[in-house]
Amino acid sequence: MVMSSVQAKSFFGVIQRIYKLFSTSTKRWDDLKSFVKGRKGRRLTLKSWSDTRWKSRVDSVKAVRFQAPQIRDALLHLVENRGDATTASDARSLADYELQSFDFLVGIIIWFEILQKVNSVSKLFQRNDMVIGESISLLQGLIVFLEEYRNCGFEAAKVEAQKIASEMDVEPAFCEIQIRRKSKLFDENARDEPVQGAEEYFRLNYFLQIVDNALSSLQLRFVQFQKYEEIFGFLFNLAKLKNMDDESLKHSCVELENFLRHGDNFDIDALELFSELQLLRKALPDGLSKPVEVLEYIKNLYHGFPNAWVAYRILLTIPVTVASAERSFSKLKLIKNYLRSTMSQDRLNGLTMLSIEKKNSCET
Repeated sequence: MVMSSVQAKSFFGVIQRIYKLFSTSTKRWDDLKSFVKGRKGRRLTLKSWSDTRWKSRVDSVKAVRFQAPQIRDALLHLVENRGDATTASDARSLADYELQSFDFLVGIIIWFEILQKVNSVSKLFQRNDMVIGESISLLQGLIVFLEEYRNCGFEAAKVEAQKIASEMDVEPAFCEIQIRRKSKLFDENARDEPVQGAEEYFRLNYFLQIVDNALSSLQLRFVQFQKYEEIFGFLFNLAKLKNMDDESLKHSCVELENFLRHGDNFDIDALELFSELQLLRKALPDGLSKPVEVLEYIKNLYHGFPNAWVAYRILLTIPVTVASAERSFSKLKLIKNYLRSTMSQDRLNGLTMLSIEKKNSCET
């Protein structure tokens, strides 16, 4: 989403510049704290933008979203009271040309609304008991939100931005964009290009690009999840498993065998799995509701349910989200960034996986 438009990249560049200006000096940080009193007695600390952690992205925007007037005042204080010319120049630029831009204020509202919802779903995806069925419902809810936000979110963002602009004495008007016009060749017909107002240009080239980019990514993930649900759905939904008729259950077992087949090799036998599940769904205690609980139940009985044992293990190892090794965690923070290390991200991910699966790697 960040790379969806030039304006979006510029927006997060401003967020990062504000953070770096204050965080690189304890005196400037103290100045900031003296101006930022917080919301409901709780100060929101400026955060750095991260390429991998959604939480940091939300926090970096949230602090500016709810404290823009106070941050602007802190920047002006730096201009007047700090002798460093570079600091004064940077602070003046941020205070006068960035935070006092109505485009920037609208962008804060838009990004906070989107990132907050995405982060909420992302945190739920990180639960160790999350399964595909729940993830599909969460993802579908997020898609519905973005579709509704696409239709009415821009006007709502303008209203919220106008409140902040009023508090900061900023004119609630979008900046006029000078459109670069292409030179016409001698044999081309002259055509008048449509003229867009500043607000419409912002809506089309900023707001809609961000939302459409997010929707496209989520819809692709949703289709992938649905494909897995069609194959594994009868296993992770215990109510569905118990209520399926034998013909439907057998068909699902055959589809699963075909999906897991690799040439002449296959992980399960469909007919044997069908027979095992007929018995298993009647033997399961009433208190079980999740696939991981079913796997625990048959853990000591896998000799009697070998195909079900394999099927549920495969089901529960299907990732519902993606992740990469984060260099700032624990000892990995010693590797400051990829520019200062010869270790590639692939190797870092591999070493991280070996550490996570240390028990299994030592046994093999």
